Amino acid sequence: MKPSRRLNRMQLLFSLLGGAVLLFILAPLLAVFLRSSPALMWETARESAVQSSIWLTLTASLGATLLFALPAIPFAWLLARRRFPLRRLVAGVIDLPIIIPHSAAGIALLVVLSREGVLGALAEKVGLQLTGSPLGIMLAMAFVSLPFLIHAAQDGFAAVPERLEKVALNLGASPLRVFTTISLPLARRSILSGLILMWARGMSEFGAIIIIAYHPMVTPVMMYERLGSFGLKYALPVTAVFLLVSFALFILMRVVAGDKDVA
Repeated sequence: MKPSRRLNRMQLLFSLLGGAVLLFILAPLLAVFLRSSPALMWETARESAVQSSIWLTLTASLGATLLFALPAIPFAWLLARRRFPLRRLVAGVIDLPIIIPHSAAGIALLVVLSREGVLGALAEKVGLQLTGSPLGIMLAMAFVSLPFLIHAAQDGFAAVPERLEKVALNLGASPLRVFTTISLPLARRSILSGLILMWARGMSEFGAIIIIAYHPMVTPVMMYERLGSFGLKYALPVTAVFLLVSFALFILMRVVAGDKDVA
């Protein structure tokens, strides 16, 4: 058999496997919309509680992303450019929020964010409450989603030719100027992708948030609450509305990030 024919057969097999994976992802999502009544979806979208929940979810995740991007992006540059003792251990610590169950993450956060915890006690002294508040929701979202930003930014910085930074330094530019005018711009696509992933991951978080703040209610918690209290019929419209909002925002942000593959 000719090599080209073998290659075509392998590509066909891989395409079938890829189609099965896509079907596995799309089928449950399509089922949500097929089982949801358009009239009930519209009625649900007009509920003030649903609108407030979606707005809280979007803004809390965006706030967590922007707040933690300030330390995370420079840290990602350090991981990409410097070799230091226990570097692998540090990389492992970054991945911990992905590995551990998110209910365990919520309990761990509760230990430090509650009034009896270190951060919770300090926050209470300045009039802030971390549990049962939007700020606590932001912290829970950031905890589970930070690895996505750090890894994406690290990959972006690693792809920037180090010689460009060294040339700029040799020409007299300060390290901070090199970082802001060379490293950041050249890694911007990866950083933007990381920001989008962190935002999206924060929006979808449930396990950690429900422990830190059942109220105010983010949309994933609202879906769970309606499923438990009223059944699948009343959880589906909220799910469908939130999926539509998430899809629209995700596509928009991909376009803003300059992703040529988005279509």
